[in-house]
Amino acid sequence: MTQAIDTIWFTRCPVPTATGLAYKLGWLDAEFAPDGIAVSTLQDNRGQDNRGTDLARHHYDHQLPSLIREGGNLLAIAARAQGAPSRLIGLTWIDEAQAILVRPGSGITRPEDLKGKRVALPGWSEKPDAAHVRGSSIARGMSLHGVKGALAYAGLSFDDVHFVEVAARAAPQEDPRAQLQSLWSGLADLVDGRVDAVYVKGASAIDAANRLGLEVGIDLDKLPERRWRVNNGTPRPITVHQDLLDNHFDLVVRFLERTLAAADWAGTNQQKVRELLQGETRAGAEGVARAYSDETLADLHPDLSEERLTLFEQQKAFMYVHNLLDRDFALSDWVDARPLEAARQRLRERAAEAE
Repeated sequence: MTQAIDTIWFTRCPVPTATGLAYKLGWLDAEFAPDGIAVSTLQDNRGQDNRGTDLARHHYDHQLPSLIREGGNLLAIAARAQGAPSRLIGLTWIDEAQAILVRPGSGITRPEDLKGKRVALPGWSEKPDAAHVRGSSIARGMSLHGVKGALAYAGLSFDDVHFVEVAARAAPQEDPRAQLQSLWSGLADLVDGRVDAVYVKGASAIDAANRLGLEVGIDLDKLPERRWRVNNGTPRPITVHQDLLDNHFDLVVRFLERTLAAADWAGTNQQKVRELLQGETRAGAEGVARAYSDETLADLHPDLSEERLTLFEQQKAFMYVHNLLDRDFALSDWVDARPLEAARQRLRERAAEAE
């Protein structure tokens, strides 16, 4: 007998997501309240689940049956490789201010200028659960792939730069914005001259650069092909627990339909979106404005197109080669396109009813 659900949990990263917008707009609460189902986020709840496990941990391990996750792929791919019973039901592509920061006057303005330079490489994260050291070393994985993309565009490789390992620095737990900015632990090393370049991503990183007097030497978002910008959030997966699909497929479809509607809304409400994103990204108005273009915010829609799946495979292969993945697995075995197809149909039917 199928167990009833009283709460749909979801989690997302501090970046632009249609999921986050649907929640902030109240659309997810309105959708499920008539069923007596609450919608709650892991970010807003630091308690325990019914097994006594810290809820926040499920952003990493995907072991909460009623969880829908729209977040970075490093954690999602690593969790799947570690045996998490998750399924991939959507991918988004959101260019979000990937950049190589430098000191003013460095002369580093193009990818080819990185040749021979000292590049920050964040160290491995320390985690109590050894199974999550690799996927959870987010700064290391992102920095490696971000630098690789810039070098590949210029016909260079890792052999053409000198990596300098920089230690992760803990941020005050009560300050979410400081936590995000501390992810880029090489910034202090860059200011002090121990490295010449640091990879960063997102509005909070732009805020940190401004505060420290650093500048964007290489804007990776301007590289002409997406294959050079594949990273933790590009593409960004939407994943669910297998149990939720098996026993509550309709709830997943309704959740995705509201997410698609929020993506549609974002395309024509850019200013309101940016206001909401200041809270979502934990950044100021200037950082949000510089990080997310109108074009980016106009397309927050998930899909499972051949292009995005190919780029996602590129990220998985990168993680496997660079010791960020315990074992490889077949991407095709992870994908379930049914919920997104059904959500699109449901959205079309709603639109037809409203005419």
